[in-house]
Amino acid sequence: MRLERRTEGSADPLAVRRERVCATFALLFALLLVAAALNLCLGSLHVPLSDLMTVLLGRDRSSTYYQVIWSIRLPRLVAAGLLGGSLALAGLLLQTFFNNPIAGPYILGISSGAKLVVAATMIVVVGGSGILSSWMLVLAAFVGSMLAMAFVLAVSQRIRSASMLIVAGVMVGYICSALTDFLITFASDAHIVNLRNWSQGSFSGISWADVATIAVVIAPAAAFAFALSKPMAAYQLGERYAQSVGVNVRAFRVALIALSSLLAACVTAFAGPISFVGIAVPHIVKRLLGTSRPLVVVPASFLGGAIFCLACDLIARTALAPTEVSISAVTALFGAPVVIAILLGRQRRVD
Repeated sequence: MRLERRTEGSADPLAVRRERVCATFALLFALLLVAAALNLCLGSLHVPLSDLMTVLLGRDRSSTYYQVIWSIRLPRLVAAGLLGGSLALAGLLLQTFFNNPIAGPYILGISSGAKLVVAATMIVVVGGSGILSSWMLVLAAFVGSMLAMAFVLAVSQRIRSASMLIVAGVMVGYICSALTDFLITFASDAHIVNLRNWSQGSFSGISWADVATIAVVIAPAAAFAFALSKPMAAYQLGERYAQSVGVNVRAFRVALIALSSLLAACVTAFAGPISFVGIAVPHIVKRLLGTSRPLVVVPASFLGGAIFCLACDLIARTALAPTEVSISAVTALFGAPVVIAILLGRQRRVD
């Protein structure tokens, strides 16, 4: 009887975990809606919340509210959500690949490599009176991110220390950023419009055509990353275990590299380098979910990255209005403390 009473009174751990996951996703969707509404309503022109739905449904297309929201704020909002989600997802993939909690596109220099090649492409193509398409930006950023990734991989083969790998990535980032600044300094302002703002990170100036390109790149990449959830779960337990359950480790690692580079490249191509999102968001999401299972962490990270970047973009636009702050400065302000907390937590476990 005593055993029966204990069984009845005890909660099923699987059910508790499922409830926590559902509650976390409900919270993320609610925060996403709130962040989206605030981004559409707040700014130099305040749009009343009562008029927002009318504007979104297109019932008054001649109003100033309609022009501001549909031409400026809505494409920026969608782009910030997609790019923020892809940046968090890229960080999660890199953390899985290197088995390092502070691996990310910005820390490893991948974003800086993409920035360098995109800046050079802008200067050469636009400076030569050529037309620079969105796809050219994505391709240039992907080439730059792959070059930086190739260097990091070469270093990782020779240096097994995780801390030294991060240091090498940071050095790559500094070198690429210095070369980019050198190129921007000697670029013609008449040809390279907003290049300096872009190099510091910004979601401004994104059009619906850019949003379409972003969606075409990110949607299949994010879907492919979600399809890799089961191999990721096996890989987290070690390469030997992954091989024992039928995972082609070599192909899996190539897929992680390609996907993380493509996702980070798309962000850099349209918004410039954005720091700490890829590191901070996956850890926050895992803490909220109470699990590191990729099947739930992958979509939650994408949602979390979208929320994080929407919130930071709102702060960047409104905190010192009419001056707009670099989005990377805001993400660093909130993301860097998370990284510090991660490092302190690891140090306590070592001690």
